[in-house]
Amino acid sequence: MSLPVIYVENLTRRFGDFTAVDHINFEVNEGEVVGYLGPNGSGKTTTLRMLLGLVEPTAGRALIG
Repeated sequence: MSLPVIYVENLTRRFGDFTAVDHINFEVNEGEVVGYLGPNGSGKTTTLRMLLGLVEPTAGRALIG
């Protein structure tokens, strides 16, 4: 079993009253290929910005390593 290279736990981001990302959880293990899909406005870009450290999450954690 490989260790996760991306780990997301209860990740949440709010902008005022608007919740852009609502308690998402996932992990990506070494060697996996992943697509991150969703409709416009579903929080994909915000999630990636949190993973990159460009935006602080309101709650939860996102780790790359």
